[in-house]
Order: sequence, then C-alpha cells, then structure tokens
Amino acid sequence: MKKADIFEFFSRLHEDNPAPETELEYVNTYTLLVAVVLSAQATDAGVNKATRRLFQEVTTPEEMVALGEAGLKQHIKTIGLFNAKAKNVIALSEMLIADHGGEVPADRDALERLPGVGRKTANVVMNTAFGAETFAVDTHIFRICNRTGLAPGKTVLAVEKGLEKKTPQPFRLPAHHLLILHGRYVCKARKPECWRCIVSDLCAFRPKTPPPAHARG
Repeated sequence: MKKADIFEFFSRLHEDNPAPETELEYVNTYTLLVAVVLSAQATDAGVNKATRRLFQEVTTPEEMVALGEAGLKQHIKTIGLFNAKAKNVIALSEMLIADHGGEVPADRDALERLPGVGRKTANVVMNTAFGAETFAVDTHIFRICNRTGLAPGKTVLAVEKGLEKKTPQPFRLPAHHLLILHGRYVCKARKPECWRCIVSDLCAFRPKTPPPAHARG
C-alpha cells in the first residue's frame, strides 16, 4: 500500500471511529493488565463476563494475592486456559508487589518480565494505559495487515515492525484499536464484509466479497 493510501486508510477509519478504545473492561492499570493476560486465546466479551464480579472485589495486586489462586480460578473458570492464567496472574501480582511497589511499570521490558506477559500484552498495556505509540499485533491486526497490503509480514513481529515504520501521525496512538475493531466487525476472518467497508478501494484483497442477497438493491 502506498504512503498516500496508508494515510487515507487510517484517516477514514479514524473519521468513522474518532475515539477507539479497548473492549476489555477494567478499573485501573492493574486490572487492565490482568484483563489483557486473561484475554489470550479468549474473546473480550468472555473475559468481561468473568471479570465483572472479580474487579468489584479485586483492584490491586495485594488484593489478588489475598484472593489466592483457588479463589481466582472460581472467578475465571469460564475462560480458556484458566488454570495456567490463574497461576500467572497470582505470580505477576507477587512480582509487582516485590519489584514495583505494587504498581504496573510503564516499561515494555519490565512488563515482559512478568509471568504470562508477552510482547503483545505489554504493547497493549503501554498503549492503553500509558499512551505509548505501540502496535500490539493480534490475529485481527495480523490478518488485516496482510490481507489489505497495509503492512504485510510472515510473522507477528514483522507486521509490528511494518506498522511502526508505516503508520503516520496523527494515527500512531489509536492505530492498534482502529485496526482491531475493523477486523472484529468488518474485515472478518472467514468472510470480510467488503461491500460495507469504508476502505475497500484502498485494499489489495481480491476478489471483494459481494453483499449478501438480502442487502442488494
């Protein structure tokens, strides 16, 4: 995708959604971190359902450690991989208390040292909580970047580096959420809804998906 088209691509998405936000529910930076860790290989809606009551009781690492692994499992047992995730959340909470005074660090390397926190999770927290221009590449963003020609790459890291290099201001901060939401609701995995996509003319995907019969005419 050409430079001018990339600017137009983000411009249209931003005009359509001027204040994109994560769909994960959280009350502070710590609960955001926990929610993102829990969201690996799970839907945001599923995570929100499990954490609503949890985050009424627990909003700090200290409270999470007090709840304990068994107590946490009771809250999150509807989420995939909940046993491993519960273990990681308790361990990262203990590390936050021991190494960071109970605060979530605004540093990607420090975040990645926490149990259960990989590069993608660290990028989400850096972007959402601390306003960093990071590009967390999930399955939606990986798909869109390759499908449209925006920032093609064979690996998640290659796509991230492509976005970092190609995304212009003033869209660098909201780019992550603009792309995720577009992928979730329009540029879907199985059948992209090209017929109602506001950037379809800038996109390399062929052939475009035609409108369903009931939407024609």
